[in-house]
Amino acid sequence: MNRRVLCFDLGASSGRAMLAEYDGSRIFLREVHRFKNRGVPVCGALYWDILALFGEIRTGLKKAAEQGGFESVGIDTWGVDYGILDSQGDLIRLPVQYRDRRTSGMVERSAEMISHERLYALTGDQIMEINTAFQLLAEKSYVLENGAALLNIPDLLGYFLTGVISSEESIASTTQLYDPAGRCWSEEAIAALGLPRRLFGKIVPAGSIKGALRPELCSELGIPQVPVAAVCGHDTQCASLAVPAQESDFIFLSSGTWSLLGTVTDEPFLSKEAMELELTNEVGYGGRINLLKNITGLWIVQETKAFLESRGEELSFADLERAARNEEEFSSFIDPDDPVFSSPGDMPERVRSYCQRTGQQIPENIGQVMRAIYLGLAKKYELALEQISKLTGKTYRRIYMVGGGTKDSYLCRLTADICGLPVTAGPVEATVMGNAAVQLLSLGAVTGADQIPGIVRRSEETREFSPRSAL
Repeated sequence: MNRRVLCFDLGASSGRAMLAEYDGSRIFLREVHRFKNRGVPVCGALYWDILALFGEIRTGLKKAAEQGGFESVGIDTWGVDYGILDSQGDLIRLPVQYRDRRTSGMVERSAEMISHERLYALTGDQIMEINTAFQLLAEKSYVLENGAALLNIPDLLGYFLTGVISSEESIASTTQLYDPAGRCWSEEAIAALGLPRRLFGKIVPAGSIKGALRPELCSELGIPQVPVAAVCGHDTQCASLAVPAQESDFIFLSSGTWSLLGTVTDEPFLSKEAMELELTNEVGYGGRINLLKNITGLWIVQETKAFLESRGEELSFADLERAARNEEEFSSFIDPDDPVFSSPGDMPERVRSYCQRTGQQIPENIGQVMRAIYLGLAKKYELALEQISKLTGKTYRRIYMVGGGTKDSYLCRLTADICGLPVTAGPVEATVMGNAAVQLLSLGAVTGADQIPGIVRRSEETREFSPRSAL
C-alpha cells in the first residue's frame, strides 16, 4: 500500500505544499499549492507575515486533503529567524526578517560579553550577524521580558498546527545558542549573552512527532487529525538527507536563495581554524554533523530579476542565464558575500560598482553583470571546497549539487569547470524529498536513513557535468 505525506517547504521568497507518495521504491511528488513569501517593511523594520504564511499552510492542508489525503505533515524553512510566545502561548509580535538592519553592531557587542573564539567553540556556528543570538541582542526589551518560549519559524508554524511547544534539533543548531557536541542548548552561551534561559525549551530530534493537528483546525478544514512530524526544520538539512551520493565522503552543494557547500561528518569541528575559515556546524538527521560554508546564493540573481522588472524589463531566469552565456569572454567577478549584496536594491549597479572598486573591468550590459555574478558564485564554491578539504584532510572527487539552482545549467557547468570536479546535479526537489523521507522514517515506512540515497536516485533523474579545462 502506498504511503502519502504532506510536505511544506518554505523559502525566503516562496513556499509550497507538496504531496509525496511512496510506493516502496520511489517517491513521487505533486505540488498542490504554491505561494509567495516576501519581507514586509513596516515603520523602518522588515517583518515576516507569519499569519499570512499560516493561512497559506491552511490552504495547503485543505487542498491536499481534497487531492487524496495524507498520513502526516512536516514543515521545513530557512534558518535563524524566530517568534517569541508569552506565558499564555500568544505570539508577542511578528517575526523580524534576518535581512533587517537591527543586528548591525551586534556581533561587535557580543564580543564584549564572550570572545568569538569561545562562542564558536561552544556552538560551532559561523559568526554571522543574522544568527538568532545576535538578533536577540537587538531585540526589544519588552519582548524578552514577557517572552516564555522562543520558536524558530518551522517550530512556530508547528505550534500553530498542534499547540505543542518544542524546538527541532536541526533548526536549533542555526541559532548560535546550541551545543552540537552535547546536542543541547549551550547554557554557557545563553548566560554569557544575558538571554533569558526560559526562552529555550524542549529540543526534539528530527524524526520524532511534534503532536497531532489541533482538533478545531481539522474540524474547520475537514481534514484528518494526523501527526505533525519534526522533520529537519532547517531546509538545508532536509536537502542534505536527500543527496543521492553512493560514497561515504562527499561534498554537496545546496543551491537556492543561499548556497551551502559542505560535507557530512560524525563530529563537529569547533577549532579556531574552523572558525577562521568561517565554517558552520549544523546537526542533521540522526545527529550527524553538516560542516558547511554559508554563501550568498541565487538571492543576487533573484534580486537582479526583481529590480529589472521594477524598471519594466521582463526577463525570465532563462533569459538572464542566456545573456551570461553570451559573455563567455568577460572575466570580472564579484564576491557574493560582500555586504553590498546583502539587501534588496539595484543589484546590477552594485555589481558594476564592486567591479570598479576592485579594479576589474566594469560590466557594460546585463549579460556581463550576470556573468560576473555566476563567476563569483563558482569561485566562492571553489574556495569553500578547498577550505573544507583542508580542515577534514579528505579529498573529494565529486560535487553533488541539489536544489532549485540545479535548473540553472550554466551555474552547474561553471561549478564543474572552476572546481575541477564532476558535478552530479539533482534532485531539484531535494528539500522536499528530505522532508518526505523524514516523515516516512517517522511512520516506519522506511526503516533506515541509509536507504534514502537509493530511494532518491530511483525517484528523480540527475544530470552530469564533467569539468572542462580550468577557466
